[in-house]
Amino acid sequence: MTHGKTPPTAELKIGDQVYNLPLVEGTRGDKAIDISRLLQKTGYITLDPGFKNTGSCTSAITFLDGKEGILSYRGYDIEDLANNCSFVEVAFLLLHDKLPNEQELESFKGLIERFALIHEDMIHFFDHFPSHTSPMSILSVMVNSLCNYYPEMSGDPLVDFDITSTRLISKIRTIAAFSYKKSMGHPLVYPRSDLSYCGNFLNMMFDKPVRRYIVRPEVVAALNKLLILHADHEQNCSTSTVRLVGSAGVNLYAAIAAGINALWGPLHGGANEAVIDMLETIYADDSNFKKYIEKAKDKNDPFRLSGFGHRVYKTYDPRGKIIKKACDEILRVLEISDPLLDIADRLEEIARKDEYFIERHLYPNVDFYSGIIYPTLGIPK
Repeated sequence: MTHGKTPPTAELKIGDQVYNLPLVEGTRGDKAIDISRLLQKTGYITLDPGFKNTGSCTSAITFLDGKEGILSYRGYDIEDLANNCSFVEVAFLLLHDKLPNEQELESFKGLIERFALIHEDMIHFFDHFPSHTSPMSILSVMVNSLCNYYPEMSGDPLVDFDITSTRLISKIRTIAAFSYKKSMGHPLVYPRSDLSYCGNFLNMMFDKPVRRYIVRPEVVAALNKLLILHADHEQNCSTSTVRLVGSAGVNLYAAIAAGINALWGPLHGGANEAVIDMLETIYADDSNFKKYIEKAKDKNDPFRLSGFGHRVYKTYDPRGKIIKKACDEILRVLEISDPLLDIADRLEEIARKDEYFIERHLYPNVDFYSGIIYPTLGIPK
């Protein structure tokens, strides 16, 4: 903004009174009206159920254009990051506003390796969960418990920022893998210093004393893509939850645990599980596509095509395209024929030509194909 010029404003008229509200423009041309002093000026507040028209903060992390199907982290296109970077590099980018150089990357990796273990006493916690406990419940409880074992992290998380972030990024992977092992009744597999972030997670999940797990680079590459695509997505439900809980001044782990509980919801993190349920239902019904397309169109029928449409994207979700390609590639490399992928491809083909779906902007989203690729990597529903 040029020095000396009056900042642009919007006029709001209530009765005979006119109020001037500041206009704000983002770095990519997105526009907003600053209503932070609306109540103070007018005595009115805004009503916006679902926060569809509300930006809760200014941020330089993620840019999202739902009309054009654009997603970028710190100015980097999501496809470029998914095809050329590791998840650890992207994590550094989100935290530091730039991709790491070689020295910075090695230092960041070193911290992740250093903090990979959880306190040995915490392992006994897993024994007291019922066998049917949801992995998300376990993850939330264990992350929340970290503050008791690392009380120094209850202070300002911006002090020793890399230590704070890598401690959580590293340990949450170990907790998730241990949760799976306990649910299977298998012995725990500890992290190894010679494996990458994703390679370590896969090995902790699937290695067994009686059958060694071979960490395949193609599988590691697919998991890297999945984690990159889900690393950030503006002020979604779980992110907003973390910020809201964190604003009370609680420790970092309590705020993240709250976000995990939000992600647990079937309308958020559970959406790709619903896709698998839907595809299995159609497959069990002799792949009767027409029947389920018609059911989805019937407003009186509770059936919906999971994985189609997005609250923000009004065109093809850019993450969906990347996962579709990765899904095709991993199935080819592993020489797996998945009938559910065949059904998914056919559903997409029908929906993209059907006026009902076109008019309503119902395109495959990130959950549509991720629901298929996770089981292909060995990760159960």
